[in-house]
Amino acid sequence: MSRAVGTMCRPAALGYILAFGSGLGITAGAHRLWAHRSYKAKLPLRLTLLVLNSLAFQNTATDWVRNHRLHHKYSDTDADPHNASRGFFFSHVGWLLVRKHPLVKEKGKTIDMSDIYADPLLRFQKKYAVPFIGMISFVLPTVIPMYFWEETFNNSWHVAVILRYVHSLNVTFLVNSAAHIWGNKPYDNKIKPVQNLAVSFLTIGEGFHNYHHVYPWDYKTAELGNNYLNLTTKILDFFAWIGWAYDLKTVSPDIVHTRMKRTGDGTQSLGMG
Repeated sequence: MSRAVGTMCRPAALGYILAFGSGLGITAGAHRLWAHRSYKAKLPLRLTLLVLNSLAFQNTATDWVRNHRLHHKYSDTDADPHNASRGFFFSHVGWLLVRKHPLVKEKGKTIDMSDIYADPLLRFQKKYAVPFIGMISFVLPTVIPMYFWEETFNNSWHVAVILRYVHSLNVTFLVNSAAHIWGNKPYDNKIKPVQNLAVSFLTIGEGFHNYHHVYPWDYKTAELGNNYLNLTTKILDFFAWIGWAYDLKTVSPDIVHTRMKRTGDGTQSLGMG
């Protein structure tokens, strides 16, 4: 029994590391870099984020960006792919189980994707999605524990791959669901996105959603970076320090606080500082 538990710890540890890395592929890559262009990245960082984004396997970055830009432009309407007005289940996972609303298809064709189509790395990922993403997200995480640690296929596949993948998907989906339902609205009380500390913790910084929908171009996605709850921002700050990330966009505190007084619900920004 103890031996069986011990053998599962190694693929579990690998799965945790891969889950964290794949999270960065979404938060720092697909979201903050490619969807919102909130900062610029040099080739080494772009390559790193492409690999991590492929590890996450939430379709290609191109598909992810189109859906996300559509989500921001038509947030919580029928043209929003994961419209939170249709309830928690739909915005969390139901939108993937049914046909797209006609407005999602119609408005999706109007989204400007020229910058994404012009990116050779994203074109490569899109063209070779099946072998490239399949190798990074499923094959290597299975083979590495089997080869280096003599793990069984069963442990490697179900722990380092399937458990990690299901966990990563549901954590990301919480931004679409929970962060549009439960929390406060210190920046704009007339929109559905909220500040949700639990989601921010799980998604390494993506739960300060009321702020993000007011200022989507801010690379921090949160006022003042929000300390330990926003690890993505801290990691981007590190890459900016070594010169791999640059032109990081942000919003001045004066503008933020003026907006809070004008349209917020009067509550304090959770995690502020």
